[in-house]
Amino acid sequence: MPDEPEGWNGRMNGRMDSRMDSRIRMACAAWVATLAAACALLPLIDGSDWMVQVAVLSATQTGIGVLMRWRGMAMPPTVAVQALASLLMLTVVSAAEYAVGGLLPGPAVFDRFGRLLSAGAEDIGRYVAPAPATEGIRLMVFGGVLLIGLLVDVLAVPMRSAAAAGLPLLALYSVAAGVAQDASSWPYFVTAAAGYLVLLLAEGRERLGTWGRFFGGPGHGRPMGPRDQVLGAGPRARAGRRIGAVSLGVAALAPALLPSLGGGLLDIDGEGGAGGGGGSVSSVDPVVALQDQLNQPADREILRYRTNSPSPDEMYLRLVALDDFTGEEWISSRWHDPVPGGPWSVNGLAPGVETSQVTTSITASESYAQSSLPVPYPAEWIETTGNWSYDTGSQTLVSNDSGLSASGRTYEVNHLLVEPTADQLTNAPQPRTDIARHYTRVPDNLPPEVEETAREVTRGAANNHARAVALQEWFTGSGGFAYDTEVESGSGSEAIVNFLEQREGFCVHFAFTMAAMARTLDIPAQVAVGFTPGTRMPGGTYSVGIHNAHAWPELYFEGTGWVRFEPTPGQGNAPDHTRPDYAAPDQDSPSDPEVPEPEPSDEEPTPTPTAPDRCDPAVDGACGPQEPIALDSEDQAGLPGWWAALLFGGGGLALALLGGPLLWRTRARTGRLARGAGTLAAWRELKDTAWDYGVPPQSWETPRQAGERLVRVTGLGEEAAAAVLRVATAVEEELYAPPGARREERGLAHDVRTAAAGLRAGASRAERWRALLLPRSAIWVTRLLSERRAALVGRLRARAGRITARLTRRRA
Repeated sequence: MPDEPEGWNGRMNGRMDSRMDSRIRMACAAWVATLAAACALLPLIDGSDWMVQVAVLSATQTGIGVLMRWRGMAMPPTVAVQALASLLMLTVVSAAEYAVGGLLPGPAVFDRFGRLLSAGAEDIGRYVAPAPATEGIRLMVFGGVLLIGLLVDVLAVPMRSAAAAGLPLLALYSVAAGVAQDASSWPYFVTAAAGYLVLLLAEGRERLGTWGRFFGGPGHGRPMGPRDQVLGAGPRARAGRRIGAVSLGVAALAPALLPSLGGGLLDIDGEGGAGGGGGSVSSVDPVVALQDQLNQPADREILRYRTNSPSPDEMYLRLVALDDFTGEEWISSRWHDPVPGGPWSVNGLAPGVETSQVTTSITASESYAQSSLPVPYPAEWIETTGNWSYDTGSQTLVSNDSGLSASGRTYEVNHLLVEPTADQLTNAPQPRTDIARHYTRVPDNLPPEVEETAREVTRGAANNHARAVALQEWFTGSGGFAYDTEVESGSGSEAIVNFLEQREGFCVHFAFTMAAMARTLDIPAQVAVGFTPGTRMPGGTYSVGIHNAHAWPELYFEGTGWVRFEPTPGQGNAPDHTRPDYAAPDQDSPSDPEVPEPEPSDEEPTPTPTAPDRCDPAVDGACGPQEPIALDSEDQAGLPGWWAALLFGGGGLALALLGGPLLWRTRARTGRLARGAGTLAAWRELKDTAWDYGVPPQSWETPRQAGERLVRVTGLGEEAAAAVLRVATAVEEELYAPPGARREERGLAHDVRTAAAGLRAGASRAERWRALLLPRSAIWVTRLLSERRAALVGRLRARAGRITARLTRRRA
């Protein structure tokens, strides 16, 4: 007998240790699932060091939660400590120089967060994937992943609802997949789904581990041994893993086996046009083709390339250069000549400009039947087979033979990466006479408001490069333009005027209008049509799809040649040389009497960017100490500290208000239907579920009356109705039958779930969403809080009365 308490204590300690072990496993599984979903962000952001930081920050957050639960802390303080730790970590990695002691956040830190979020939003709109991992983008990624990780940890560990934890994971993956819109990103889907499967299996192992016995068939029940624990609670867990693996494989392979919509890009297996070749199109209107393909509902890979370029974000693939503006349209006036010997010369490039030799291998899909080979500019040589001609304007190879196209062709391009300096662009000499005469020509019918607008926007700019940057910044920021592919296409003078008035359009409108405005300022300009760099794939290649079709203006600077600009907001990426700090006005230039003095004048407003000047880590490396000064400048855009605090606080409050009822019901349902919870707990869950679907409980009804009313009002099916009555009968036996007459507890949890499924099937879609997100039974939370508040007030009043009585006695 004396040994019995010690044995009982040993068993209880073993159970507590086992429960803690299961919580650690669930926390680790939640961390793995979050990290797997975050992998979907890899093709969107350049580099991978940020992913290592994400893993470390998320692991720290998870470890703090495990430590707090091991110390016996309840869920609210544990979550609060995890959230506080996450804020401190974000402060250390993003705003340590603004924190108290490099750690504690203050108003300056929240002001820094606001400005970085504003800068990150601008970077997302400016760069094409993969975007450089700027500080703003890093903060958005770190904060978003930590928030998702905290939600997954709370749902999976203390609330024991791994299925519900899939919602924030799905949100994280959906954001990344929606931005990428790449059909070849299935490895990231498999990774995210595998992480979620790990989470489900961890929860399943925990639940199976509490059963204590499993059955291999009639009469084959046996206790669970140590080997079964290792295997994950026996054959059911192994079967679950097999089912999960098969389901994951089917989900990944099924889309590839289903038929997809066709469609071409400049032009992919078009049905009209010149030439034969099985319906391939050899010549197209680039404006119509661009709009058609940008509006395709699904993206489709047409090119894949591998390059050794140190700046892959500059890998724009030029297809054709439109140099002649007739007033009705932009066209290419260049003749196709025999292919000259290499290396091909670059028009206007002087020896003093820094260049890098780059080799790129490009493979076109079988469906890409274009007669021109898309190549990076400037190309020096293209290694391929066939009887091609040379397009001097686009500096690429073209075919006049309907049987010769880019379809299925692999070719290698030797080209240059041209990197001019600020001085070289700002102090570029006047262009050659033949270049200026041809590329500044505008039609007689071009309305005068085009030139008037151009001069108004560039007022105060002292040189052609400053004027070009002012035009670009006006289109992408201060001009209030919007990107819309549904706007009617057009490239003539009338379309340009309509675009300037309506201020909405897609890339051809921005490119044609900026080129025309530049020509009115005597800056040589043309329009290039081709593709943005595409999406980096796991193997180091880049994938270009039909949604990468693009048009951009190119302006000529003597000594550098054709320089790309990006006026289309949110599309492509603005080159380094088009940043405002590259185009600082030359204060000593005597050519413009309206050049502003070192301190800006209020009488002559100059176009300024809406976001602070920042160096680009992907281009400049270490940004140096200038960035905090630029971001703290009062005339720069950003969110004030109190706005940032309001944003974060308001977002958290909104999330709590919207997700609170759902989380409470999920937790209550899990506890009430857990094994051993009891008959009355199952009955309460059934009543609350009915209340969520519009059938409130009545205090005067017996369980049988309540069950019959629920069946009658909702019109439940036979199976669900029988389940409701079984639960009601079990409650009556629990309440009124003598102990010896009570029957053994049956599968009441299964009956409650069956009844809930029947209620859900008979409800409208709106009612189902209402029952999920805004359950009526959540009013119990309000009543519980009210009762606790009343009890607390009562205790405080009683304590105050005792203190008052004690003071009265002392005075007496």
